[in-house]
Amino acid sequence: MSNPDKASILDLAKDVLAAEASAVSHIPVTSSLTEAVDMVTANTSSQAGGSVVVTGMGKCNFIAQKISATLASTGTPSQFLHPAEAMHGDLGRIRQRDVVVLLSHSGNTEEIITLAALLKQDNVPMIAITGNAESHLSRLADVTLWIGKITEACPHNLAPTASTTAMLALGDALALCVSHAKNFRAEDFHKFHPGGSLGKQLMAVTEAMRFKVGSTMLLIPIGTTLAQAYRMSSSEVNPGLRRAGAMLIADGDGKLAGIFTDGDLRRLVMKDPANAMNQLVENVMIQNPKHLTDAALVRDAVQMVRETRIDEIPVVDSDNKPVGLIDVQDLVALKVIES
Repeated sequence: MSNPDKASILDLAKDVLAAEASAVSHIPVTSSLTEAVDMVTANTSSQAGGSVVVTGMGKCNFIAQKISATLASTGTPSQFLHPAEAMHGDLGRIRQRDVVVLLSHSGNTEEIITLAALLKQDNVPMIAITGNAESHLSRLADVTLWIGKITEACPHNLAPTASTTAMLALGDALALCVSHAKNFRAEDFHKFHPGGSLGKQLMAVTEAMRFKVGSTMLLIPIGTTLAQAYRMSSSEVNPGLRRAGAMLIADGDGKLAGIFTDGDLRRLVMKDPANAMNQLVENVMIQNPKHLTDAALVRDAVQMVRETRIDEIPVVDSDNKPVGLIDVQDLVALKVIES
């Protein structure tokens, strides 16, 4: 057998991607999706206390696991159940207040039909995701989500490819619509992703900053000379303070007036070495500096650093009073930005 040429391989790859993209783009979006969202939302509310059990056989097994994971990570309690294991004791995992999502392209997979029939007897709510809206599974389910008429990306129209991609996409749509219906927020997402880059990006900026007014850094009042300010900010004079790369200056009302950085000091000393430390902070500070509020997330700090190339960002409360300083090294330590 001769090896295929590279051109034919690339052509086949393009055909596979086109077939799968077409399958996803042609999924019918009907009122059945709204019914499914309402069912899941009602049964998994805090009052109902149910969860979403997702199951599938063969390749659908793996798609079911991903859909269950997406539901769980976006605020909907969920677990995966293998249909064969359900027949050997794991059926006890399912309660009447749960919703079961069953995946089968043909809608006639033996293990799935057997499971659906048992659930029907116990009045457990069921959602079918299938490529056959007239199948046995569709008749047993309370709601059917049809992926449409699918031609597999496999050249022989045999290997589950476009159909499983469509099921995954429709399952994601269901999960995210339920999340939207529950008003799931970025802060909530962080609760389920405390680790990794996503979790760190969604941390409150106040959790990430090392320099906090009143504990590890001082506010410098207007009318202070640089010499006085640096002495006040030293840990030798005020134990517990940390060495920051900038100082925050406050006006008479305690509101943010400006910032003065170590870089500003170097430039000032080079320009006027004899008188630099005698300057009043208000005469040399950067007025009305870019800042974040205490409601901001780490991702907001990352975006500001990347857009403005500044290394220190003041953080203020709703009254524009400084609560701290987020330093670029704080972000480097979290590994959300490169050094």
